[in-house]
Amino acid sequence: MARSRAPPQYRGAGHMRKMRAMGATGTGMARADIDFDAPDLAARIEQLSQYDLDNLPFGVILLDRAGIVLFYSETEARLSGYGKTPLGLNMFEISACMGSDEFRGRVTRAMEEGPVDLEIAWPGDYGDPNRELRIRVQSSRKGGVWMFIQRDPAGGRPAGSPASR
Repeated sequence: MARSRAPPQYRGAGHMRKMRAMGATGTGMARADIDFDAPDLAARIEQLSQYDLDNLPFGVILLDRAGIVLFYSETEARLSGYGKTPLGLNMFEISACMGSDEFRGRVTRAMEEGPVDLEIAWPGDYGDPNRELRIRVQSSRKGGVWMFIQRDPAGGRPAGSPASR
């Protein structure tokens, strides 16, 4: 099973320093307070510990401005079907769907224009090409972006999406 354990440079105090540099505070806000649809989702995520990030019901990825993966939650590793932890790799180069001109281009343009707050409905997942994804991309406080990925429960719309309520 893929784990989100970071390489040594991201573990322990050093890991939290890097996460804080990207905006995470690690103050341990209760996971129950995290709503995928919250307009301030990134700000709420930045209050969580790594344990809480790893145990959210949706995937969480932190990228620097160049697309390098700084954090990849255990939930994302498990649900995506990727099977590896891509820390230190460029997400846009290792993911066929996220590396597409359409997806990467939207995120890159948004970063160039100012604070990022995108919601993207995306067909297909690494492990299941028929799965629907709902991806939110928001700026981290110190640069880069958080990506939040919600998957449909079983071939329908992602749980919590407006059409599934």
